[in-house]
Amino acid sequence: MRAGRAALAIVWTLGLGSWLAAAWPEASRGADYPIRAVTLIVPYAAGGVADVGMRILSDKLSSRLNQQFVVENRPGAAGVVAAQAAAAAAPDGYTLLMTGNNTAIAAALFKSLPYNVLTDFASVSTAAFFDLLLVTRAGSPLKAVQDIVAAAQKNPGKINIGTINPGSTQNLAAELFISTTGIKATIVPFRASPDMAGALMRGDIDVAFEFYAAISGLLADKKLVAIASAGLQRTAYLPAVPTVGESGIKGYDVTSWNGISVPAATPAKIVTILNQAMKDVIPSPDVQDRAKQMGMAMRWSTPEEMTARMKADIAKWSAVIDKAGIAKRD
Repeated sequence: MRAGRAALAIVWTLGLGSWLAAAWPEASRGADYPIRAVTLIVPYAAGGVADVGMRILSDKLSSRLNQQFVVENRPGAAGVVAAQAAAAAAPDGYTLLMTGNNTAIAAALFKSLPYNVLTDFASVSTAAFFDLLLVTRAGSPLKAVQDIVAAAQKNPGKINIGTINPGSTQNLAAELFISTTGIKATIVPFRASPDMAGALMRGDIDVAFEFYAAISGLLADKKLVAIASAGLQRTAYLPAVPTVGESGIKGYDVTSWNGISVPAATPAKIVTILNQAMKDVIPSPDVQDRAKQMGMAMRWSTPEEMTARMKADIAKWSAVIDKAGIAKRD
């Protein structure tokens, strides 16, 4: 009799545990996370500065959380291929996605997407920020932002601004520069940074917008000269170079960045674990030093701060794209 009651008690206890787990899934999910390898999808080919930054971060997360974080490169369609794959993944914390400024641009540039970055994903934290520079060739008479503005006002449409392909951060930075200053200038897009740099050094274009990492060697060799940095603060790599805002163009700010997102239904406990791990590892001196060598500034944020930045960038780039008359992509 007693044995029967004990058996019933065990069954009842197990049944109650299952009911509690079903009723409060957040209490039972993610408690031991991670227990296996985690995949971090990066929407770029291996070897680029964003990819390297994610590999620096994944290495540190592997050590911090005692499980392997594996970078999986899925380039294509302005990040849409990678985001679609991540959106379809199980919301269990084992598939992460690198999102950021380019994700915001895609949301503003495409007529429709197979996902919504604000509703199909949850933010974890920002990771890396990239300095964008306004540059010209050595010996150019355009030595400051106001020189560009004055030259464009004197000869409307004659100043040529180089960028890489339309819809890139560099290209939209040039569009924003034109609209903010009110000048008339011609934007000349190139397929790749080396093509643009060559045209700039030959004098085929007058100035260009490009990331520090892509032209650091030419700056060091004094073949190119930085006129201004595009963010709100001066770049740590060229502290003597003023910002566009300091040069008299108030309200101008272009900062490229990336961070980590997860499928929207991922348990909050897992998001908290990932966010805390990133908070722990990003300030590490070795992370900061390795990032600086690549022209990055690694910075942590709360999930709410990252989401707010994403929303603001979508609105910002939507306005720039509409004002510039850039055709929306299918």
